[in-house]
Amino acid sequence: MAQQIVVVGGGFAGLWAAASAARARDAFGLGDACGVTLIAPSPFHVIRVRCYEADLTPLRVPLDDVLTPIGVRRLQARVTEIDPAAHSVTVVDEQSAGPSALPYARLILAAGSTLRRPAVAGIASAFDVDTYEGAQALAAHIDRLGSTGPGPDEPGLWTAVVIGAGLVGLELACELPARLTAARDRAGRAGPVRTILIDHAAQIGSAMGEAAQPAIQAALTAAGVVGLPEARIAALDPDGLTLADGTRIPARTIVCATGMEASPLAARLGLPLDPLGRVPVDPYLQVTGCPDLYGAGDIAAAVADAAGHRTVMSCQHARPMGRFAGHNAVCDLAGLPERRLRFSAPDYVTVLDLGDWGAVYTAGWDRGALVASGAAAKATKRLINGSRIYPPLDRDPERIRAAAAPILQPPPATQGAASRG
Repeated sequence: MAQQIVVVGGGFAGLWAAASAARARDAFGLGDACGVTLIAPSPFHVIRVRCYEADLTPLRVPLDDVLTPIGVRRLQARVTEIDPAAHSVTVVDEQSAGPSALPYARLILAAGSTLRRPAVAGIASAFDVDTYEGAQALAAHIDRLGSTGPGPDEPGLWTAVVIGAGLVGLELACELPARLTAARDRAGRAGPVRTILIDHAAQIGSAMGEAAQPAIQAALTAAGVVGLPEARIAALDPDGLTLADGTRIPARTIVCATGMEASPLAARLGLPLDPLGRVPVDPYLQVTGCPDLYGAGDIAAAVADAAGHRTVMSCQHARPMGRFAGHNAVCDLAGLPERRLRFSAPDYVTVLDLGDWGAVYTAGWDRGALVASGAAAKATKRLINGSRIYPPLDRDPERIRAAAAPILQPPPATQGAASRG
C-alpha cells in the first residue's frame, strides 16, 4: 500500500503543499509508492484575499482542475482531530455515518485561519468577508436593502459600519459606498449613503505605517468614508450599534473585520501556540515536537528571514510555505533529508486596495518604504489579485508542477519588491 502524504486544507498553503508534494514525488521517482491526498470541506480553492470585492464570480477555482492532472486525490471532508502518535486524522464528511480515521505517513497541516470576533454583545450577527460564504451573505444582504420598494427610509438603511481598520477593513470600507449607492438606486430610493470605519487605534489605518497614511486618508475622503479612531463598541443589534461612550449609530449593514486567528485544529496538538494560535515550525516547516507533521500558511508560525521576523497571515507567505512544506515532506518520507530546503521569505511587501482612488504599495516589515500609490499601485494590485496568486487554470500538469516548485528567494537588495504576489 502506498504511503500517504495527507494535506489538511484547500487554501493557498494547502493547495500548493499538495501540488508541491506531487511534484517532488514525481521528480524523485516514487510513483505509486507515495500517494498525496488533500482534505478540504469544499471542492473549491477560494481566492480569499478578494472576498471584499463586489464581483465574487472569479473567486473560486475547482480544486480538481489543479489536483487531478498531477495525481492528487481530493477528499471532501472536515478534519476534527489529529493523533500524531497513531499517525491518523479523524475525518467527517456528509456521506458517512460518522467520523472515520485516515492514516498518514506524513501530515501537512494547512487548515488556515478564521475570523477573530471580539467579545461584544451581538457580534455574531455582524457580516464578514472572511470566507466566500460570508462574502456571499453580505452581497445578498446589500441586494435586499430597500426591497420593499420606494418609500421613506428607516434610520441607518443605507449606512454601513466596518469594525476594524486593518487591511481587510480598509479595502472593504473603500468598496462599500459604491455598492450601497448602487443598491439604493436600484431600489428607487434617495436616502444618504454612509460608510463608517471604526477602530480602537489612535489613527485609522495605522497598521499600514506612516508612509501609507496620506494615501489612505485621501482614499477614504474620496470615497466618503468616515473614520472613528479610538472607538470601542459596547453592543450590536439588528438596527445598529452602540459605542462604549453611549453613542448610538443606526446601521443596517455591520461588517466585522477584526483580524484572524489560527484554525482550532492547532490547539488539538497540545503544543505551545503563539498569540494568534499558530503552531511553531522549524526552518523546514516541521512542527516542533511532531516529527512527521509539517505546518504551512496561517496555522503555522515560521521564521521568515535572518532578522527573525515571523511569517504573517497572508497568501504572500502561505503560498511559498505550502510549496516548501510539500517538498520537504516528500524528502523526509523518501529518506532524502539532504534534499530538504530551508524556508525563507525575506522580501516583505504590502499592496492595499483603496477602491476607485487606487491603491498603496509599501515595502519592508515595518511598511516604511512607499513604493507606489494611486493608479500605479492599483495596477500592481490588479496583477496580483487577478492572476499572480492563481494556480494555472488550463489543467496542464507540467505548468502546475512548475508553478509548485519551491523557490529560494535572494535578499531584497537583489530581488525587486514588485516581484512578489
